[in-house]
Amino acid sequence: MQIIKQFQVRGAPGAVKRALFAGRTVDFWAPPTPTPYLLITHDGQNIFDKSTSSHHRTWELAGTANKVAAELGIPAPIIIAVFHSRSPSDPYGRGKDLAPQDLFSNGVKPTLNFPGIWPTPEPSFPLSELRGNAYLKQISEAIIPTICNYLEHTVLPENTAMLGASMGGLATLNAIARYPDLYRTALSCSPHWTVGKEPLVEGLMKSLPKPGSHKIWMSRGTKSHDSKYGPYQEYANKIALDLGYRYGRDLATPIFNHTSHNERSWGSYVNQSLRFWLSR
Repeated sequence: MQIIKQFQVRGAPGAVKRALFAGRTVDFWAPPTPTPYLLITHDGQNIFDKSTSSHHRTWELAGTANKVAAELGIPAPIIIAVFHSRSPSDPYGRGKDLAPQDLFSNGVKPTLNFPGIWPTPEPSFPLSELRGNAYLKQISEAIIPTICNYLEHTVLPENTAMLGASMGGLATLNAIARYPDLYRTALSCSPHWTVGKEPLVEGLMKSLPKPGSHKIWMSRGTKSHDSKYGPYQEYANKIALDLGYRYGRDLATPIFNHTSHNERSWGSYVNQSLRFWLSR
């Protein structure tokens, strides 16, 4: 890990640190007092720093996490924000990182006209270039241990969550399926089911760990891309219930009317997903 920058954000004491991990950028922030809680986020460009964000708007996550934690009377979580690898030389890097690799490599067909991954009648890159497995492995086996060692934080799976939106929402569900002993809570905002439709929903949801020690949040809005998610999310909800997840205990699937598919919308209700995670 090479720390290359430090900066402050509104509502969060101390500094956000920016580090490089084998070419991948990661921002992380820790509260000034020890905490048992750890939150991993995708699309790290959009979490803390407006200058790196997609639309000059961040989730304002550190400030919100501080407020929610204070309301609950607990320490705020450490936040690790992992950047995707889209770049001018790899314009579809985000999709390659975040897509559930095994499902697409084993029969789930990508849909057409998906901005940032498959915007043409044929995939813009071969499925063999998907690297979702390596991406999650880097986070789980390199980034988290290194940063937590640096912060002298002991990872407690029961207090560890992952958060993502859109393709990051899919990657979040995929992570809890692949690493159930590390992540006990998945906070998936606007999971982009339309990239694989029913086969993707079925494959990903049925790969989730059995209920009992895990919690699943899946939310959506009603505008933009989110307006198309309804039937797929209802199918996902049904599978979760069939698996034994239960509302009010370890499952939440809220709909936020008039919200869209962007950082402003997700940031407007991320406080509710954090309460779902942190409340006992």
